[in-house]
Amino acid sequence: MLYDEPRFYPGGDCAIEVELGDEMDFTINFIVHKLVAAVRDAKFEAILDLIPELASFQISYDPDLMRYEDLCREVSAIYADLGRGATGALPSRLITIPVLYFDGETEACIADYRRTYSEKTPDPELVCQLNGLSDRAALKRLHSGTEYWVAALGFWPGLCSLLPLNPRARIIAPKYNPPRTHTPKGAIGIGGALTCIYPDATPGGYQLIGHTPASTYDGEQRLPDFKDSLALFRAGDRVRFVPVDPEEYDDIKSRVAAGSYRHDIVDYQVFSVDRYLDWAKAQEAEA
Repeated sequence: MLYDEPRFYPGGDCAIEVELGDEMDFTINFIVHKLVAAVRDAKFEAILDLIPELASFQISYDPDLMRYEDLCREVSAIYADLGRGATGALPSRLITIPVLYFDGETEACIADYRRTYSEKTPDPELVCQLNGLSDRAALKRLHSGTEYWVAALGFWPGLCSLLPLNPRARIIAPKYNPPRTHTPKGAIGIGGALTCIYPDATPGGYQLIGHTPASTYDGEQRLPDFKDSLALFRAGDRVRFVPVDPEEYDDIKSRVAAGSYRHDIVDYQVFSVDRYLDWAKAQEAEA
C-alpha cells in the first residue's frame, strides 16, 4: 500500500528513513526513485547522500546545516508537488549479464549446505516445484526471458535487488532457513520475488540458480566499467540475463582476470513508467 504521506524516522543523528509504502511493488518503488531524483535536483547543501530502497529511502545529512524537522518538511513539500501517481520517465541503463545456469560452483555450494541440512531440496528443483515449472530448462527460459528493474542497492556494497518487469516471468522462492555461511561471488539467487547477484563471497539465503563470471563490484576498480564507481548498478537500471555455455563462461572469466572485460551497457535509454504499466497490464491479462 502506498501511504498518503511520507513517513519519517530518525536513523541516528545524521540519517532519516523515509517510508512511502509497505509493499514490494514496482509502482511504489518507481515513486521512490522519482522522489529521490527530485530531492537530489533540489540540491540541499545539508544532504550528503540518498539511498533508494524498495519502498523507502534513506537520507544522509549534516544536522549542523539543516534540522531534522526542516528537512522532513522540505521532502514532504517536494512529494506533494510530484503527486502520488507513478507517472513520467527516468534515465535507465540496460545492462546485460552473462549467466551460466546450474554451474558447478553454486551446485557445490548447495551440496555443501545439504551435508548439514540433508532435508533441503536442491535449489533449482525447489524453485521449479514452487513455481509449477517442469524442469531446470523451463526455469532457465523463464528467468532469462525478461528484463529486471534495479529496485534497490544495499546489504553489501554492490548488491542489487531486482524485480522482473514482465509479470508473467515472476518467480518466487523462500530464503534458506538457516542461511548459508558462504555464497560464491557472482552467484545468482532468488528470494521472495526478487533476484540478486552476489557481488562478493558472503553469507546468504537466496535460492541459487546460476553464476556470472562478470563482476558487479570491483573494490580495486581494475575493470574499465568501474572507473567512476565501485559498483556496477545504479537504482533504476535494467538488467538482462543472457545464458552462456561453459566455453563462453570461461572466456569471460579469463578477461575479467586480465582486467580487460567490458560490460554490455546501453546508457542512452529512458524508462517510461506510463507506457510500462500499460504494457504490464496487458501481459497480465494474457496470462
